[in-house]
Amino acid sequence: MNELELLGPRAHGLACGSAVLKASAEDFQVDEVLDIPLAGAGEHLWLWVEKRGLNTEEAARRIARAAGVPLRMISYAGLKDRQALTRQWFSLHLPGKSDPDLSGAEHATLSILKQVRHSRKLQRGAHAANGFTLRLTRLDADRDALQERLTRIAAQGIPNYYGLQRFGFEGGNLAHARHFAERQTLPEQRNVRSRVLSAARSYLFNRVLAERVGAGSWNQAQIGDLLAFTDSRSFFMAGEAECGDPRLAILDLHPTGPLWGAGASPAGGASHALEQDVAAGEQALADWLAEAGMAHERRILRLPIGGLTWHYPEPDILQLEFVLPAGCFATVVVRELVDLLPAGQTDNPCVF
Repeated sequence: MNELELLGPRAHGLACGSAVLKASAEDFQVDEVLDIPLAGAGEHLWLWVEKRGLNTEEAARRIARAAGVPLRMISYAGLKDRQALTRQWFSLHLPGKSDPDLSGAEHATLSILKQVRHSRKLQRGAHAANGFTLRLTRLDADRDALQERLTRIAAQGIPNYYGLQRFGFEGGNLAHARHFAERQTLPEQRNVRSRVLSAARSYLFNRVLAERVGAGSWNQAQIGDLLAFTDSRSFFMAGEAECGDPRLAILDLHPTGPLWGAGASPAGGASHALEQDVAAGEQALADWLAEAGMAHERRILRLPIGGLTWHYPEPDILQLEFVLPAGCFATVVVRELVDLLPAGQTDNPCVF
């Protein structure tokens, strides 16, 4: 499947040009933003880790081996890209134990920058946001058009699509999900089960969002929409008064789309009809997610981009810095700007 099938249309017009992302790990830097005061004492050892060209799961395995503890004793808030330079938190459960020697985990690809004790383990999704520094290299784009586009997305946000990473190479995770959905069975391996369920939910969400982008309603509240604040998982129904809430205009409040699970969509009006139509078009996936015990949740349709700044360190390099809520994808920000070339290619971008 191609990008347009997995995500959907752009909201702000055609790409302004082309560029390469991730020619090196330093071109895609991520810093986890964790708003948790650490106690300095307790049976959990928290680690601030920098990794390069290494995925989160492998980093956890290295830490577990060095500490001499089972992998289940290692926790982290979220998965980070392999092809990147990332800094994120891990925690080790060490009841009654002193701090282990973790030098065996360190390598050119992994450095432990800080160690702090705390009373609780690090929970999945505990980080508030991620800070990004991206370098788009081999840039071939009109600067005036980029300036206008960057200014616009800073003010208006972008569609909050799940990025291509969620679906695997050429949509392989989604194809795997369809395989199980057709049989209404689940993979035995926990990590595989999590991956395919997530791909299916993300795809159905993207299908709803793509329809809203096509209709021009992705950033507007409709009667019957379920609205949520940027950093909240709770939501409330939009009536006529809520559709005029000034917090919508300043990107604090947003319409939401469905993360499929058991039970009917709680949305109303045209939003409910759209969500039911998408589910009907992918009935096997929708039924499979409900039977898997997934709870119905919501995700904001519009993604506000915090603190967006940009400059050109070299004529053919655009550097971007911004902050996104946890669970959102920096690549969908880039997608509203340029078409991405493979790192070894200099022309003929893949246009979707």
